[in-house]
Amino acid sequence: MSSDGSRKQFWKRNAAKVPGSIQHVYGAQHPPFDPLLHAKLLSETILIKAGNKLPPATPGKPKKATTFQEFESITSDAWDVGDDDDELLAMAAQNLNIEVVMETANKVNELMLGSVGGGFSSIRVWFEGESPDPQCHPNAAGEFASLHRQRSLPHRPPVIPLVARMADQNTSGTPAMTEREASRLDKFKQLLAGPNTDLEELRKLSWSGIPRQVRPITWKLLSGYLPANAERRESVLQRKRQEYFGFIQQYYDSRNDEHHQDTYRQIHIDIPRMSPESLVLQPKVTEIFERILFIWAIRHPASGYVQGINDLVTPFFVVYVFEYIEEEVENFDVSSLEEEALRNIEADSFWCMSKLLDGIQDNYTFAQPGIQRKVKALEELVSRIDESVHRHMQQYEVEYLQFAFRWMNNLLMRELPLRCTIRLWDTYQAEPEGFSHFHLYVCAAFLVRWRKEILEERDFQGLMILLQNLPTMHWGNEEVSVLLAEAYRLKFAFADAPNHYKR
Repeated sequence: MSSDGSRKQFWKRNAAKVPGSIQHVYGAQHPPFDPLLHAKLLSETILIKAGNKLPPATPGKPKKATTFQEFESITSDAWDVGDDDDELLAMAAQNLNIEVVMETANKVNELMLGSVGGGFSSIRVWFEGESPDPQCHPNAAGEFASLHRQRSLPHRPPVIPLVARMADQNTSGTPAMTEREASRLDKFKQLLAGPNTDLEELRKLSWSGIPRQVRPITWKLLSGYLPANAERRESVLQRKRQEYFGFIQQYYDSRNDEHHQDTYRQIHIDIPRMSPESLVLQPKVTEIFERILFIWAIRHPASGYVQGINDLVTPFFVVYVFEYIEEEVENFDVSSLEEEALRNIEADSFWCMSKLLDGIQDNYTFAQPGIQRKVKALEELVSRIDESVHRHMQQYEVEYLQFAFRWMNNLLMRELPLRCTIRLWDTYQAEPEGFSHFHLYVCAAFLVRWRKEILEERDFQGLMILLQNLPTMHWGNEEVSVLLAEAYRLKFAFADAPNHYKR
């Protein structure tokens, strides 16, 4: 048996030779590791700890824009980033986190509003670095010292629920529903309670988001997994669930056969790299994902398993888990569910993921022609809606395929938090050809959303790091709704006139 080092070299040497084969995907959680930058930061840190001053920066010529080959040669991707986590965290801590600023500002506002005579002049003095007057504010000196320490220390951002930070959800730890949200939930319940659900009306209602309480049944209806007729639903569910576990009995034991073991091995490698780790690293969840992905790959030999398909299981799995729990998924032990519930969640996730992939399977067949067409269409569309951004990309030799491949391959799941993906998929399932067609306009709106940051970058490497690590960690329902509204505007302007966005 070869060593780990030789196996790693084998995968790196052969991964890019076959179009449509499993490709490495740059990580969304960390910026690409730059050895030169790391060495410089490390040497500066040693000097500071030793009490020495940093040497003055020497002015020089503006740095020439790096080429893609140069960038690639000094960049590590997500497959190799594990060994450098500590160094990357140390590098990130050197920059002041925006959360520190916001937390500090909020605490200052609370202190000032709670003090008699405190006003904006006091706040201004604080942020200019002066100590507050202890006579005016008896507790202010201690607060100021505490806040000053907080600003100077690395800060761990607060944990935001992966799914619950949505305006239309009413679970423990989230605000009570507003009157408007309660009214929307009633409309959904009335529509779903009828003997035959009006799917067109359900799509209209779902476009602007689905309440968590009715999201599982709504997704199953909109995906075509369940029939509109209420009397037939239970029999269809039983039949489809039995059919899925029939596939397990028929095919799953073949995962170690010679012609299937490479597929199973790749699935087994990819699952621990998925997000959220607190969910997918649970042994029971890992087993379920392995079965879903392996059975899908066996039943779809035209594409087989391709990296990126694994991400598409997660939203369905999380939504269908919420049929059985009220707490947040990142704090829940899935193995505590009853066996029947787990079997239902697994089968439903498989069939709904299969329905989704049926509409975009050319994204994953040989040479991935679907993705290549969509990336080309994205480039043409952006060139019409924001020529400045398009020309800026061209100036620094950034090819759309270098960043937008992942946007199409993973349906923006690596760019957005899971709660935002689920909200996005509410609309995708309500929109005709949402995953295969509307997604293009969402990607265009998403790119142009960062035009200011893009235009501020002045070299290839800076642009690539930005586009692969866009700051969306604290996005929620409002940001996604704005993104979807802009995408709909673009679709309305361009979808029925494809020549309109061609030069």
